[in-house]
Amino acid sequence: MEPLEVPGSLDYLQEIRQYVASAAQEAGLERREASLKRAVDEIATNIITHGYNEVGLEGNIYLEAKIDCESLDIVLEDTGIPFDPTKRETVTGETLRELLENLDPGGWGLYLAKEAVDDWRYERVGDRNRNILIVNRTNGLTRLKCCFRKICQTLLGQQLH
Repeated sequence: MEPLEVPGSLDYLQEIRQYVASAAQEAGLERREASLKRAVDEIATNIITHGYNEVGLEGNIYLEAKIDCESLDIVLEDTGIPFDPTKRETVTGETLRELLENLDPGGWGLYLAKEAVDDWRYERVGDRNRNILIVNRTNGLTRLKCCFRKICQTLLGQQLH
């Protein structure tokens, strides 16, 4: 899929959701589409709110969907303040009771995002935050078709659709 670049504004969240929905469908992950959209939406909202707006910065969000035989990787990059959400303490069984008692809204979004994907990686590359959300393609038939397509592409030296 072609990458997507949008302004770091809440007005563009729907465009981000549509991009993720298309990527999930192309990867054969329709059953996980809704949860993946919520995860990306949470990260994009945090980038816009905390990485740009609260600190007086403006910038874009760069998205790229990478699909291979094993997984769908959604990469989000921004030029906001450095923040590694994978290091932030999120909701656990131990903290759940405390959050419920105090009605603390913090941490829930990142927890739900983390639960929606199989792996979540963060990198700081130059002046960019890079979040990589990975969803495994566990459907055997989907993976087999993908691998067969790659073999044919290699043998024929061309792109197959």
